[in-house]
Amino acid sequence: MEKFVVIAALPDVGRRLDLFLASSGAGISRSQAQKLIEEGSVYINNLPCTRKNYRLRQGDKVTFFLQEPRPLLPRAEQIPLDIVFEDDDLLVINKPRGMVVHPAPGHSHGTLVNALLNHCNTLSTIGGPERPGIVHRLDKDTTGLLLVAKNDYSHKSLAAQLQSRTIRREYLALVHGRVSPAAGRIEAPLGRHPRHRRRMAVVPEGRKAVTRYRVIAHLSSYSLLRLYLETGRTHQIRVHMSFIGHPVAGDSLYGPGRFPELPPQLCRGQALHACRLTLTHPRSGRPLEFTAPLPRDFRECLRHLRQRSRS
Repeated sequence: MEKFVVIAALPDVGRRLDLFLASSGAGISRSQAQKLIEEGSVYINNLPCTRKNYRLRQGDKVTFFLQEPRPLLPRAEQIPLDIVFEDDDLLVINKPRGMVVHPAPGHSHGTLVNALLNHCNTLSTIGGPERPGIVHRLDKDTTGLLLVAKNDYSHKSLAAQLQSRTIRREYLALVHGRVSPAAGRIEAPLGRHPRHRRRMAVVPEGRKAVTRYRVIAHLSSYSLLRLYLETGRTHQIRVHMSFIGHPVAGDSLYGPGRFPELPPQLCRGQALHACRLTLTHPRSGRPLEFTAPLPRDFRECLRHLRQRSRS
């Protein structure tokens, strides 16, 4: 069971309790909020409240409890995979935009794991039955290279390389604004947003997170960046770029989600792509390097912006 505590601020004064819970960032709907209230799982200033139409006052301490979701055990599905490399120990996948890496509430099928279970005879078990083979993740709308371990030996080796930062992960991103200086290092700790639980944020008590970047080009009111992860926190690049005032284009969670100056048909999601991956093979010890080309819509956005920059 997970406990949430939210303090009602001035803009929340007069809001119904069920609407407040639904917008608290805990990922529940209004009907789920009403059910929690009816069950007596919601407290106002440490006293149970069963009135879903309770009107909030400034400073109200709202506490509520959510049951942990049961693990979703994935099933094999016939989903095509763009396989960059495969042997008996690992796979490197070029993940498309829109594909979730493993099953989670709201995404019980159609994930990379469902596809892997259909493609592979064995996958590592270290991540648990709901995340077989998964060594690291990419966000749903982030494209590019992803490592998969076929056995526990390989998983342990790849995880150790990630921990020691000997795996090099390189990204390309189109961000809002003209980034300056032309190269830099962002070190800002990341943790859960204090109010919006589905978001990450730069918080003093967060875990160390470091992103390096280099400007490739300024294109109209955007910048094309090459980025390198020194750590691998959830949403790290997206949060760090938003933190310095240059959110990733198309990112509706940490930025405006819009592409001013670009035709709507070109813009299908956030412009973030894992383009290069360098590692040591877990069994042979030989160095491996993989690259993945930009997806078509990202290339078309850049072509359009370059044309605008020249005109």
